[in-house]
Amino acid sequence: MEASEFDEFYTASFRRVTGQVYAMIGDLDEATECTQEAFARAWAHRRKLDRAEYPEAWVRTTAYRLAVSRWRRRKRAERSPDRALQGTGTVAAADESHVALVAALRHLPEAQRQALVLHHIADLPVHQVAAEVGVPEGTIKARLSRGRTALAALLADENGLAGGGVTHA
Repeated sequence: MEASEFDEFYTASFRRVTGQVYAMIGDLDEATECTQEAFARAWAHRRKLDRAEYPEAWVRTTAYRLAVSRWRRRKRAERSPDRALQGTGTVAAADESHVALVAALRHLPEAQRQALVLHHIADLPVHQVAAEVGVPEGTIKARLSRGRTALAALLADENGLAGGGVTHA
């Protein structure tokens, strides 16, 4: 991929990928930073990226993995050296500045959230979602079905979005 092609690719897909990663992780600033980093890595590998091999999927996957890695590092840094002495904390309510959909997505298991975002927001067909995630199509179909059901319940139940009884591990 030449520099001009990469510029076109970046311009055409940055906002879309950022929006998709935002929907998966629920933090716009983090999604923007991770997407920028993913594009920087894509630039370094631009000769290997080929339009026929879904470079946008590569960038999206890289950005999502960066976000997960950052989250894990942050959680490890927050842990007490002696967790046996650490008290139990309370889970904060979902940030009300987020739109209802993103808040509801945050309450879904990661696999369901990822399948829903890639299929409905990234508009990828089931077979492409399965290839990107690395699981069989049937697994993606099951995750989509369960995710839609859980998402509908969360969106219908305003208390579910207010953090009532929903906790994250």
